[in-house]
Amino acid sequence: MKIKPLADNVLIEPEKETEKTKGGILLPDTAEKGRPEKGKVIAVGPGKRNSSGKIVPLEVKKGDKVLFTKYGPTEIKTVDDKKEYLIAKQEDILAVIE
Repeated sequence: MKIKPLADNVLIEPEKETEKTKGGILLPDTAEKGRPEKGKVIAVGPGKRNSSGKIVPLEVKKGDKVLFTKYGPTEIKTVDDKKEYLIAKQEDILAVIE
């Protein structure tokens, strides 16, 4: 399944949380883990229209590593490969990690 974001939406592959605590304890898959806040941009929409009708392109691009708000993006799961992705508005992306 190919997902193409519309307008100012961004498709993000979330970065997996660390499975080890700072103290060295390994967390099992059944442990409650928080939602991710980092990920890699997989696809971007064309941009949002401004008041004069011109499309303003997004500031992020495919391949960027980004930080985003914890509960802003919407979680989706593909049927074909059962991968989990997030769809976020550009305004939910806080920074690009360089």
